[in-house]
Amino acid sequence: MILLDAGPLIALFDPRDEHHRSCRELLATIDDRLITTAPVLTEAFYMLEGTRGERALREFLRGGGASLWTLDPDRLARALDLMDAYDDPPMGLADASLVAAAEALRTTTIFTLDRADFARYRPRIGRTATRFRVLG
Repeated sequence: MILLDAGPLIALFDPRDEHHRSCRELLATIDDRLITTAPVLTEAFYMLEGTRGERALREFLRGGGASLWTLDPDRLARALDLMDAYDDPPMGLADASLVAAAEALRTTTIFTLDRADFARYRPRIGRTATRFRVLG
């Protein structure tokens, strides 16, 4: 299972994005299940609003291109705690939701264009703070 961030979602469905081609090529090689969160989808839909990419993203999701992982109250609290912990530079809710998902799902592979931030985030898998394995 691979976590999916907003950057690749935007790039996949916006042909003008500088990462469009590389994200499409990488997506074609992925056989694992893609998982994302509502805050990530909100960010992606906001950036694609009013474009063909917005429509294409809806179809991608309808077709099972990615599954939605939901923040329950405990995981939302964890995401908010992460935002407090990573405040310089600040962590947004989308990134925090992905770190919370990583911890709950016990996976550290992520498809993101945000290498710098995900290089510094350390999800707790069990008792161990673990590095993300970044694709993208």
